[in-house]
Amino acid sequence: MVHSANLGFPCIGFHRELKKGLEQYWAAEISEQELLQTARTIRIKNWQLQYDLGIEILPSNDFSLYDHMLDTITMLGAIPNRYRPISREFSTDVYFAMARGAQKANIPAMEMTKWFNTNYHHIVPEIEPHTSFSFTDPKILNEFREASTAGFQTRPVLIGPLTLLLLSKSITPGFSPLQKLNELIPVYQILFRELFALGADWVQVDEPILVKDLPQSAKKAFRIAYQQFAEVAHRPQLLLTSYFDGLGENSDLAFSLPVEGIHLDMVAGKDQWNLLNRKTVKRKTLSLGVIDGHNVWRTDLERILLNLQSKTALLENEIQLAPSCSLMHVPLDVNVEEHIEPSIKSWLAFAMQKLEEISALTSAINHEKRTDLFQQNYAALENRRLFLSKHRSDIPKDPMDQVKAGRQSPYAVRKAKQHARFHLPLFPTTTIGSFPQTGQIRLMRSRYGKGDLAQEDYENFLRQQIQDGIQWQEQIGLDVLVHGEFERNDMVQYFAEQLKGFVFTEHGWVQSFGSRYVRPPILFGDVERPQPMTVRWSSYAQSLTEKPVKGMLTGPVTILQWSFIRDDQPHSLTCFQVADAINEEVRDLEHAGIGIIQIDEPALREGLPLKKKDWQTYLTWAIQAFQRTCKGIADETQIHTHMCYSEFNEIISSIAQLDADVISIEAARSSMELLKAFSDYRYPNEIGPGIYDIHSPRIPSVEELTALLEKAIRVIAPEQIWVNPDCGLKTRNWEEVRPALQNMVAAAQNMRQKFIDKRE
Repeated sequence: MVHSANLGFPCIGFHRELKKGLEQYWAAEISEQELLQTARTIRIKNWQLQYDLGIEILPSNDFSLYDHMLDTITMLGAIPNRYRPISREFSTDVYFAMARGAQKANIPAMEMTKWFNTNYHHIVPEIEPHTSFSFTDPKILNEFREASTAGFQTRPVLIGPLTLLLLSKSITPGFSPLQKLNELIPVYQILFRELFALGADWVQVDEPILVKDLPQSAKKAFRIAYQQFAEVAHRPQLLLTSYFDGLGENSDLAFSLPVEGIHLDMVAGKDQWNLLNRKTVKRKTLSLGVIDGHNVWRTDLERILLNLQSKTALLENEIQLAPSCSLMHVPLDVNVEEHIEPSIKSWLAFAMQKLEEISALTSAINHEKRTDLFQQNYAALENRRLFLSKHRSDIPKDPMDQVKAGRQSPYAVRKAKQHARFHLPLFPTTTIGSFPQTGQIRLMRSRYGKGDLAQEDYENFLRQQIQDGIQWQEQIGLDVLVHGEFERNDMVQYFAEQLKGFVFTEHGWVQSFGSRYVRPPILFGDVERPQPMTVRWSSYAQSLTEKPVKGMLTGPVTILQWSFIRDDQPHSLTCFQVADAINEEVRDLEHAGIGIIQIDEPALREGLPLKKKDWQTYLTWAIQAFQRTCKGIADETQIHTHMCYSEFNEIISSIAQLDADVISIEAARSSMELLKAFSDYRYPNEIGPGIYDIHSPRIPSVEELTALLEKAIRVIAPEQIWVNPDCGLKTRNWEEVRPALQNMVAAAQNMRQKFIDKRE
């Protein structure tokens, strides 16, 4: 028999109940118990829904109030010492302080970064020589017990020790978090015993780090840890789970470990079907991730069924069919979308539809094929194939086959012309683009979208917001202003809505981090720009001030990465289409007199393949895509780009090839650690290290911001440094933003004065 299974389900609730509960709790509008009751309600509904859809093996501990890595940190007691003053014991206040910072106690949040190649952000564990581990937070036990009480036998989900340690950071020179493995193993052993005592027969141990290139020290650590887990007398069986790519060179390591089962991502790791021929496979339960958990297209059920039948015919293993990864990366239910064109809607599968596909495949391979579902699936796929056959891109098939892209002159020439044009001071100040999206702004946009507000009234409202924003920026002394992006719902969706080739959801929310959700556009066809997208609002803002106002655009790689992208052609071809549309917008902005244009690429590093052997191919077309956006632009026009929450060290030379005049990066949470990459490489252009962490409600002081800039000038020349937040400000409120930006400007002025004093 083949069994149906799931690895994880979205936590947000069908009406974003978790988001609303979190924000009410943070605003002291509901109690902790009310928040926890909201969470319990979502979990029980999720288990019932998965069960009703025919899933036999249900996950527990896949739910999180904020982040799964943060849950693991607190479970293991690896709480950084700076949070101890908040509470001597672990508490909800400590948990959220680690995620968001604590304003009253003046304690910054922990660092965030992207979860492998997704747009989900996770908290980065801080492991130091003095870090101690203990089984602190019994959340995983409580949720298993909660499911049992509700009548569901679940398989608890747990981030494995090697993924935890290898994704951790340390500020201690010469120390690697991996050195703490022997102290961490006993806590996992205790956990396995506790789960077994509660009745858990399996535990899903997520080790996605196995799909990356591993040093020998990490491979040795895997063998040590899992051998000791195998020696635990009373424990559940372990399902070693990897996803987002194939195991590659780590396949021998994975199958040699003494675990009872292995999950393989058969979508991102298509070559893993060949692993089923190996003798070592016969000793394991196999979980086959045959449904794409990272994109929204329907699966070709007939093709997968034939493949399963041919590949597993001689296997005697217990086999489970599952999504390739947790379904947290896709929306919940496509059936609630009322405004997607019906034929396109039939091509789509969100979390619920993907579970239906799992159930249908499981029934079919167990000789109970649901013919109606397979026929509907075939008809939808044929409809999509017919559409795509009639709409083919004219972008060259060879990514190297393109006209000359990029800037006309070297940076040194451009720099002199731009300085002569703008006359900016040392340590020029700016923001990344967006200002707070207040409740009033969201309400007015909603009313306009529903037809309850006339276009003229809505646009007059936006003009007033822009005017107020420009005046305030001038008052506090910012050097390069922004129009505030009050008209925009999302940095990708706003552009996608004005480009051909995209469709949009009303309810397709996906978690980015904490209570921050996004609705990724769905890129289904060829991309074209029918008309200008941003020129009128940028031009209006520029008309209000003598200071330069930045035009704000989202780059092609980010639009690609933060959309659900078509899977019928190479990503490079689609990206070049988007790049050419953005280039048209850049030219129109320049023609309208906008002299500084920011083309954000926060997802450039995120799109990097997980294995280094695949990096150069990706970087070649990603760099070319950015260069295409700048094609034909005058030397005097200053191009900025922005990147956040990414490790740059290994690709800094490629980032330099983007040839942006100014790059702004996240630096506040990492205390300027990211600047080391730009120092080691001697980055030639200008850099804006983000010194204000906008993902925390905490307001940094002038002294703190000045200290970060003092750190920056130790590695970067003062003439290269811009002063800015580390990301856009739309998720914050004005009560936080106003004092924080005033402090930021004051810090820049402090630095200018110091250099004036030195020169005198």
